[in-house]
Amino acid sequence: MSAFLQGFALSLTLIVAIGAQNAFVLRQGLQRAHVLPVVLWCALADAVLVAAGVYGLAGVLGAQPMLARALAAVGAVFLAGYGLRALWRSRRPSTLQAAMSAPPGRAAVMAQAVAFTLLNPHVYLDTVLLVGTVGAQHAPLARAAFVAGAAVASAGWFTALGFGARWLAPVFARPRAWQWLDAALGVTMLVLAAGLVAAALG
Repeated sequence: MSAFLQGFALSLTLIVAIGAQNAFVLRQGLQRAHVLPVVLWCALADAVLVAAGVYGLAGVLGAQPMLARALAAVGAVFLAGYGLRALWRSRRPSTLQAAMSAPPGRAAVMAQAVAFTLLNPHVYLDTVLLVGTVGAQHAPLARAAFVAGAAVASAGWFTALGFGARWLAPVFARPRAWQWLDAALGVTMLVLAAGLVAAALG
């Protein structure tokens, strides 16, 4: 398998999963609020993190277990807060109709996108440490192809998730659907937060 295809396959395998960042992108896509900058940020951040891992950051993180624990603790607090907010929203289905409420401003949305990316320890463990370590095994010239493959997979996934969510809009025209979505997001975030607490304490 070529370095490009290996990077593409590994990145896609890791990124297509229920996670905090994916859930956030999906919700923005359903609301059709600032989807393009969110998708661009997520794709660009993934590409930079993969490149950083391939070219040396993976070794640094692997040698600093206390840094990984600190990241886990910060990420747990953030995810728990977002999860509780989502559960609170799910209790008030009348306010969950996108057409009835103005979406947050671009700055607020992008701040959340940055937080979901950089305060999520799984990003560093998967994108930087795992993908970076695999990519670093290639010869110097092949590393760029590996990073390119991973970046293409990430960009394609976030584009499909963010802009493809509009096809689900008829389903989410009903307040009850938004209520269930926020409940599912809230539970998912709290479960992820609990896992991060365990990692920070372990």
